[in-house]
Amino acid sequence: MRATLFEFGESLRMALVTIWANKLRALLTTLGIIIGIVSVTAMFTTINGIERGFDRSVAMLGANVVNVMRMPSGGFNFEWWRYRNRPRITEDIAEAIEANADLVEAVAPVAYSMQSVRYGDQRLGNVFLRASTPALADVTSMDLDQGRFFTETEDRVGTSVAVIGQDVADALFPIGTPLGKRIRIGGQRFEVVGVLARQGKFLGLVSFDEQVIVPLGAYVKRFETRPYMEIQAKVRSAEEVDAAIDEVTGIVRVARGLDPMEDNNFEVEPQDAFRQQLAGVTGVIYAVGLFLTGLSLLVGGIGVMNIMFVSVKERTREIGIRKALGATRRAILTQFLVEAVVVCMIGGLIGIGLSVGVTALINQVFTAVLSPATVVLAFMICVGVGVLFGFIPAWSAARSEPIEALRYE
Repeated sequence: MRATLFEFGESLRMALVTIWANKLRALLTTLGIIIGIVSVTAMFTTINGIERGFDRSVAMLGANVVNVMRMPSGGFNFEWWRYRNRPRITEDIAEAIEANADLVEAVAPVAYSMQSVRYGDQRLGNVFLRASTPALADVTSMDLDQGRFFTETEDRVGTSVAVIGQDVADALFPIGTPLGKRIRIGGQRFEVVGVLARQGKFLGLVSFDEQVIVPLGAYVKRFETRPYMEIQAKVRSAEEVDAAIDEVTGIVRVARGLDPMEDNNFEVEPQDAFRQQLAGVTGVIYAVGLFLTGLSLLVGGIGVMNIMFVSVKERTREIGIRKALGATRRAILTQFLVEAVVVCMIGGLIGIGLSVGVTALINQVFTAVLSPATVVLAFMICVGVGVLFGFIPAWSAARSEPIEALRYE
């Protein structure tokens, strides 16, 4: 064991000396490795960011939630004409679910629109407006930073009160508290009774803090008498989501008066149904990333092999002297394999350094996470490329005859 460690240490020392003596050549050799490592880390950081951001965003929307909708998610982008004649989701559907579902603990009908919000001279355009009942707080488990949520009475009467997000509060009220102030939402006056705790962005793109929540009764009186809405139902536990979907589907079919042979004229989907659509996005990222990575590593590996052949030729007499003094084939093979791996590891270090900057750039517009597992994978790839493409030159050096090597000029 001591002899093996000594042999490896000597090989490592000789590799570092050789690389330092040919710094520019070593750097140019690693360009393909650098590009490959940046490609693979960018791919994995983006996918990790998407998955973590999605999990965090689903938690913001509410865990263990199923949605009852008129159209399936993505219905407006794919074959929407098949669903355009479906009846709208109405509040009485939510009441039927709340009264009859055993696996559901909270139900909230929700209507959406985009509105401008103003206070004095401060104005925000295209703010996400959500209208619902007080049960929305239980369904989404949202936290308040200030004030309170609106009450059941305020919802039934249609009182003009609102709960605003942190970005809205910061933009409209840079100084002082928003509570008790009257803002205009789409030209209608509403009193601010609460401010949501900061939540962040959905996949790093859409801010949950740039929203306003009002009572559904007030929304119907002030904006739309027959709004498009969906129903969010919180299931008791994650293990019961599938059973709850079946239960809710049956309740809505009865409420709609559908015959057993009729198709559903509504959709019931879990909150994370969007994950299936994300799978297609991540699949494309994987395909593009793996292609670029494979191509770059192939080019880089060929470059490493080429340079290692040059290195073997340059040091043929040295190999002959070492063999004449008793160096084994294993020692020569180890020496050049270690050198090839070190060259690739240097490229990996540079690639990881660049990947940190690339990750920071991606985070400016999207979500990316550079995990320790990705860094370890990158270095494992470097070792694999070094061994794979450095083996043939190292083996040719190990098999050389001492006498022929000493005669080499």
